[in-house]
Amino acid sequence: MLFRSSGFFATAFVVTVAALSAVLPAEGADAPAQPAAAASAPVPAVAASAPVAAATASAPAGGLDSRIQDVKGDVIKLNRDLLVLEEELLFPANTQVALFVSMDVGKLFSLDSVQIKLDDKLVANYLYTPLEVEALHRGGVQRVYLGNLKAGTHEIVAFFTGKGPHDRDYKRGATVKFDKGTDPKYIELQIKDATAKLQPEFEVKVWQ
Repeated sequence: MLFRSSGFFATAFVVTVAALSAVLPAEGADAPAQPAAAASAPVPAVAASAPVAAATASAPAGGLDSRIQDVKGDVIKLNRDLLVLEEELLFPANTQVALFVSMDVGKLFSLDSVQIKLDDKLVANYLYTPLEVEALHRGGVQRVYLGNLKAGTHEIVAFFTGKGPHDRDYKRGATVKFDKGTDPKYIELQIKDATAKLQPEFEVKVWQ
């Protein structure tokens, strides 16, 4: 019995010494190495990778802006196509008539408004802003009316109101008769300067 107990304690002593040897470093051994996580994470490497990350993050943003601009362009083109299709459906070529206003120089007349009657029916009564008048002075052409007319003879009467020479109130009318066939009809209401007479002139021109 004593032998067995001695053997047991001897075995326990050997196991205890082995465990302590594994936990405690041997005398004179070098200091333990730094933890692997600290050794493998140098600060300069992280700092150097920051610009790359920023560039990578900004790249998708730039691509998104480009896609947004492309979509906006597609929407504008689609709206334009729908407008053209709508006009073709509402105003077919065989009945379409369009009226335009233009101004040649116009130094003798400052336009305020235009009133248009078609076959004795009021179809347009437009009041102009200074910016719109300036655009006409620069050569712009305004479409003031778009409608439908059956084939036959028709009459247009246009009244121009504004300021004439010497800043006087000025109202003048112009009239024309025209034949409407199966083709679209385009009519231009022109404001011109008659320098010889020192007064404005108003004409109605039917484009063939």
